[in-house]
Amino acid sequence: MPRTLPLLALLLAPLLGAAETRPNIVVVIGEDMGPDIGAYGCKDAITPNMDRLAREGARFTRAFTHTGVCAPSRSGMITGQYPLKYGAQNMRSVVVNPPAPFTERLQAAGYHVMWPGKTDFQGVSEKNLANDRKNWVNPANRPAGELTPKPKEPFFAYFNDTVSHESQVRADDQTHAKNTAALKPSDRRDPAKVELPPFYPDTPAVRREVAHYHELVTAVDYSLGRVLDWLKAHDLEKNTIVILTGDHGRGMPRFKRSVKDTGTRVPLIVRWPGQIAPGTVREDFASWIDFAPTALTLAGVPVPAEYDGHCFLPTAANPPKYVYSFRDFMDESFDKVRSVRDARFRYVRNQAPGVDEAGKVAYQEVGQTMQEIRRVQAEGKLTPLQSLYFNAQRPTEELFDTQSDPWEVNNLAGDPAHAAKLAELRAECDAWLARCGPLADLHADELVKRGVIQPRDEKYELRRQTGSTAGDAAVAAKKKGKKAANK
Repeated sequence: MPRTLPLLALLLAPLLGAAETRPNIVVVIGEDMGPDIGAYGCKDAITPNMDRLAREGARFTRAFTHTGVCAPSRSGMITGQYPLKYGAQNMRSVVVNPPAPFTERLQAAGYHVMWPGKTDFQGVSEKNLANDRKNWVNPANRPAGELTPKPKEPFFAYFNDTVSHESQVRADDQTHAKNTAALKPSDRRDPAKVELPPFYPDTPAVRREVAHYHELVTAVDYSLGRVLDWLKAHDLEKNTIVILTGDHGRGMPRFKRSVKDTGTRVPLIVRWPGQIAPGTVREDFASWIDFAPTALTLAGVPVPAEYDGHCFLPTAANPPKYVYSFRDFMDESFDKVRSVRDARFRYVRNQAPGVDEAGKVAYQEVGQTMQEIRRVQAEGKLTPLQSLYFNAQRPTEELFDTQSDPWEVNNLAGDPAHAAKLAELRAECDAWLARCGPLADLHADELVKRGVIQPRDEKYELRRQTGSTAGDAAVAAKKKGKKAANK
């Protein structure tokens, strides 16, 4: 641990008071999971534990992450800063000199940090990420009544459930049955009855994946139930904040990887007994960039000046007027999009001429839904609305009224009636990018040239050339051989 952190703990000790008075913090994440939850009005959701958490705490209606893909999203969350500031905007780029994780400061202040499983921080150091990297919650197959140990308090515990990930949405029936083995027959979704977004063609293959996605969200709900049971069994409920969220939108085309609400709006449900009234509905903005300053504030730790977010718990002193999102390289697929959203309108700036919204991401192309969209496109049977996904002549600027147009398909940028709003959000986008600094505008190749990031994984160039992920294993074996030779 850095030498400055124990010193920080000593300086903070008089301000923190008795450690047991500070709340424990538990963060539960459904990977690639949007707000497709009963408490958010999703018709296809079976999420009793999530719904219960919302009844017992607060449901945030305007919660967002800053990008529609996992690694840059997590990088911003763990550093408290927009990845655009330190060169981490491109998917799976390893930053050479990244900021430190906020959990180092929590540990210095006396918190016991538990972070098992996935990190994926774009190069942010994991050396001092946590005190404990082992699983802390009861797994599904643990014998009844046998608990994992009660941790030292106060603690910060992270739990990331990968069962809802994109790769599992498109999994074969055997894998899906294994992923959802705990579900009851009444938890199953009928593909013929699930609701489809208007940008999807209505085919059996598409319906199958949408139904599978909703069942996987129910599997995440079961995991949340185990977390809540664990807290209750250890008599930790009263002094523990439970946060449920997702890292971006659902792992399906035009959701994941999008800067729009489908890709960046996430569930955020928070229970804090005695501090948040049951059944609270919060309409102010809260985002993944706010998690670090919120956790530090709750722990009594000063928030570094370079952090970009605000503390939103138990309330927000100065809630922001806007949230921001970006899209750069999605694996091997290049794009450059910047976006600003206020309470109603979203502004989108497309800066990669000749690139469509779909891109060509080999990892995404494997899914049946994407294959079906491509097939129907090739047959010339997509509706005009569905065809927007493949429009390589995207306008430089787009403006969407998310209230009347929740799927963000009707561009109002050319409407004189919305000229003032367009100008406002354009100026705000400029101001945000200026605050992020010069790295925000650089291509990945330039970031490599300047030594900001390491050369990007060679598998992405192979995917770009072949349009397939088939060569990934060979690239991984080659890397493994190089590491062995260097030992």
